[in-house]
Amino acid sequence: MERMPIDMKVLMNHIYEYKKGVRQMILFTMNKRFEQFATERLQHQNIPYILQPAGKNTLNLYFGRRECLEAIRLIVTRPLNELTPEEDFILGAMLGYDICAQCERFCERKGKCNCRHCEQAQ
Repeated sequence: MERMPIDMKVLMNHIYEYKKGVRQMILFTMNKRFEQFATERLQHQNIPYILQPAGKNTLNLYFGRRECLEAIRLIVTRPLNELTPEEDFILGAMLGYDICAQCERFCERKGKCNCRHCEQAQ
């Protein structure tokens, strides 16, 4: 019996958290070689998803609530590193990232950060 790669164990944990209501939406970056396994697992559990290229050998797999994915289709129309500060902020908030950290990140990306962390670095 072949052992499940750690990446797929992480994916299975994300699916578990989604099914239990811990998360409404997940972004999982994975190697392209796991695409079939991941998409079949999501389809089998009737979980909507979106796949987008991430790098040469990687994919971004978004899955979760349909309304969240519809917003992703409108917001994430290019590589993540090319998102505007506003788009990046919305995505982070949708993924459930710490909202204060997202606010700091947004201000840093806008070049207008006055948080304690940034002031100490100057």
